Amino acid sequence: MRYLLMVCVDEDVDLSEDESAAMRNDAIAWMEEMDGRGVRLMGNALRPTSDATTIRVRDGEVLVSDGPFAETKEQIGGFDILECGDLDEALEVASKHPVARIGAIELRPFWALFP
Repeated sequence: MRYLLMVCVDEDVDLSEDESAAMRNDAIAWMEEMDGRGVRLMGNALRPTSDATTIRVRDGEVLVSDGPFAETKEQIGGFDILECGDLDEALEVASKHPVARIGAIELRPFWALFP
């Protein structure tokens, strides 16, 4: 089953230089482990919410606004697409992501509508 793993973190989290380096190294180790297991199909970090653009269409009119779709403290900072045998495996993979220690990891299964 495919899952979208969303890496959510408060953009105001203030890590020291050493903590940032450790988080980066831990994230690389996580990616290498999950790539090696064949469960991580792809992923990437996202630019900050200040670079986001939201599009809505209302009554045929295209509305474009700066910023993320939701005004929350934690924002989606990155994503990964996983192929896991079941939810238990997806939970195990997500729990190993280093950002889970300072933010949140949201898992969402894909609908089985498209190959």
